[in-house]
Amino acid sequence: MDFSGTNTVFAITTICYTIGMLVKCFPKICEDCIPIVMSVTGALLGIAGMFLIKDFPAQDIINAMAVGIASGLSATGIHQIGKQAKQTKG
Repeated sequence: MDFSGTNTVFAITTICYTIGMLVKCFPKICEDCIPIVMSVTGALLGIAGMFLIKDFPAQDIINAMAVGIASGLSATGIHQIGKQAKQTKG
């Protein structure tokens, strides 16, 4: 199994996480919309990564979008794990 493209997936997840935190700063944007924003952002970054990054793990647009969407939703999940862990402690 080739793991050479995992750094790019981590990069997309990190960028999506940061964008998600920025979106939370705008009170007019409903928090329920953040996973959708992350999915779209991830899909766009996945497509861009396919064209710009040599070792990107997808070679066609559909798979690039899938990698990006999964990365964007992973960023949402990472945030929720941290949030729920804080609630459990308190």
